[in-house]
This record gives sequence, C-alpha cells and structure tokens, in this order.
Amino acid sequence: MTGSLRLVPITPANIEMALAVQVSPDQERFVSPVVKSLAEAYVHPQVAWPRLILDGDRPVGFLMAFLDIDWNGKGVDFRSGLWRLNVTPDAQGRGVGRFAVESVAAEVKRRGGTQMYVTWEPDEDGPEGFYLKLGFQLTGEKSGGQTVGVLDLTNHA
Repeated sequence: MTGSLRLVPITPANIEMALAVQVSPDQERFVSPVVKSLAEAYVHPQVAWPRLILDGDRPVGFLMAFLDIDWNGKGVDFRSGLWRLNVTPDAQGRGVGRFAVESVAAEVKRRGGTQMYVTWEPDEDGPEGFYLKLGFQLTGEKSGGQTVGVLDLTNHA
C-alpha cells in the first residue's frame, strides 16, 4: 500500500474527504476527530501542519504536526512532532501510520529539527507499542496526562 501514499494540504476541494476520516470506534478515546484538529490548526496556524493522507485518490488518514511550539510556554524549549494521527480502520496495519510518522520526521528534519515528539494516552489498548516500535523513546514527561515520546532524527533514516 505505501507505494501510492501521499500527503496533501487540506483545501476547499478536499476538506470533506478529510472530515470523513474516522478511526474505529474503539480508538476514538485515543485521538480527537479531524474536525477538532482542523479547528486547532485554524487558531494555531503558525505551528499546525495538517495533512490528508491519500492512497491514490482515496483518503486513508489524517495527520497534524506541530512545528516549533513553545513546549512549556517559557520561550526556551521549542519542539516539533506529531500532534494527531487518524487512520481509517480499513487502512490500519498497512503502513499508513509508519508513512505518517516518516513524513512528519522528514518535514521536521527539512526545517532543521533533530528530534521529533509525540504524545499518547497511556492505555494497554493505546498506540504506545506502535510508537516504540518506530523508535520513539519515553522521555519520562507527561503532557496533559499523556505520555511523551521522542525520536532522535540524527540517526533516523
């Protein structure tokens, strides 16, 4: 599947496709719906990087990165990473999530970043295993009750 995956910006022409991206019902507690992400992107345009994930012309996911956010609000710790990842049930287990993470890593590196962050809800059914398998390391931090992971991009292909 990953050979035909691509990211596209959200536009008036594809917003309905983006809004139609939904995760399976048992995953809804772990990720906000696309509509909330797009609202947050609208009010944080300087740091939000929302993208629709297409397989050919079919929407299979949505991601939103955060780029150079002031992590603790003190102006000394600026971070970039994956803010949201929504993958349709029929596309899960087919490389879409990996493609999304690698795409955000490439964008962070393109902008000069050396680390990529992600947060997730700590739960045995949550995405922690997925992120750890991709090389994220636990930082020991919490952000809004969520676990924080970091990926070193200096050694990441």
